[in-house]
Order: sequence, then structure tokens, then C-alpha cells
Amino acid sequence: MREHFVYYRSVSVEDSDVLVSRIAAAVGEPARVRILHSLVDGHARTSTELAVIANVSASTASAHLNRLRAERLIELFQQGKHRYYSLAGKDVARAIEALNVIAGQPRDRFVPNTPDRLLLARTCYDHIAGKLGVLLHNRLKKNGWLSQKCDSDRKMYHVTLEGTKAFAELGIDLQSLWKMRRKIAYACLDWSERQPHIGGALGSALLKLTLTREWVIQDFDSRALSITRLGRRELQSRFGLEV
Repeated sequence: MREHFVYYRSVSVEDSDVLVSRIAAAVGEPARVRILHSLVDGHARTSTELAVIANVSASTASAHLNRLRAERLIELFQQGKHRYYSLAGKDVARAIEALNVIAGQPRDRFVPNTPDRLLLARTCYDHIAGKLGVLLHNRLKKNGWLSQKCDSDRKMYHVTLEGTKAFAELGIDLQSLWKMRRKIAYACLDWSERQPHIGGALGSALLKLTLTREWVIQDFDSRALSITRLGRRELQSRFGLEV
């Protein structure tokens, strides 16, 4: 059979080429580059902060953020009245880092202005916040004790079978937590670290555990938590955390 070109049929363009060109166009604007650079460190930021970083007006920043969201380079995280933006995964961070390497330009790191005594550990309502809370959150996910419930609500966590056993060994009764009229576990954005710590009934139980066993001691005049020598040993042996 002779091969011939059929004129009335459309010629398909490689989808990947189109997607790559769209992403490159989204990144290829100085203000949006500054926004992406500021989010590489894993900290979430508000649109107001990103407008200042990008050196643009609030309305212009909103347009840039919508463009980056449309190309799935960033994602929106809403907590109460506040709306935070972060990179949409590690792949995006690695791509931005690779561009930095090619450009040969260093990037500034985020430095929180929270008082030092509150940075390491503090209470957030009835759960652990600060650097300790974020490290604990990340370790529980890495250990497979917590998993995201579904893609539609990435803030909610499900306690896995392995996590159920591990928390039982720590003396946390999940059966009683499930009977409470509150969320079992969710990602609560930390306002100093700009990364999530654990909220919900499980977060409350973890704070109570650390206070009862004197792994941490709460200050009388603030929400700050002081990690004891015993607490540092227990956090290292039970969770692999070096704080």
C-alpha cells in the first residue's frame, strides 16, 4: 500500500512540548521568578509578602500567582482568613534549584522574625508548634504513621495501621480520640516556620504526652515550651529527632 498524507485530518502536536513551553513562559518573568525563588526553601508565604518580594503591586502579584497556579507550579493553602502559597511539590523546587545553578546566582534564605524563645517550641492552641512541631510532623509522615486522606483535602491526615501501633506504644489511645467531635489530625500551618505542624485530637494528645512525661516544660509567662534533657533523649530514641 502506498503511503499518502490525509489533508482533512488534523496533525497532533506533542502535548509534552506544549506543556513545557507553557511552564517555561510562566517562569520566564522576573517577578514570578522572585516569587518562586522565595518559596524554594519550603516556607509558605502570603500574597502580600510575595508582592513585596516580587516588588510589584498587590493586584499584579495576584495575577502572577494565578498564572503560576494555572501551570501547577504553586498551590494555595488557606487557614482561617489567611491564604498562603507554596511550591507544588519537590519536583518544582528541584527545577528552580537547577535554574539557579545554571544562572550561577545564590538565593536568599527565609529568616523568621519570631522571638528566639518561641522559635524552637511553643503551643498553638492545644498542640505543639515551632521547629519541634514541624520536625515532628515531618517525621510522622516519613515514618508512615500518617498519610493524606485524599487529594481533595490535602490538609487532613489518616492514621495508618503502623501509626496506630506506634501511638499505642507511646500510650496514646486512638480509640478515645476517634470518639471526640474533632478532626483526628490535620496540617496546621506554623506561622514562624511557614510549614505545617500537627493539629487536631492527635496533636493535642502529643502535647499532653510530652508535658506529662516532662519531655517539655511550658513557660509560666508565655506559650514557649522548653525541651528538657530527658525530652531530647526521648525524641531522639522514639522519633529519630535531633532538636
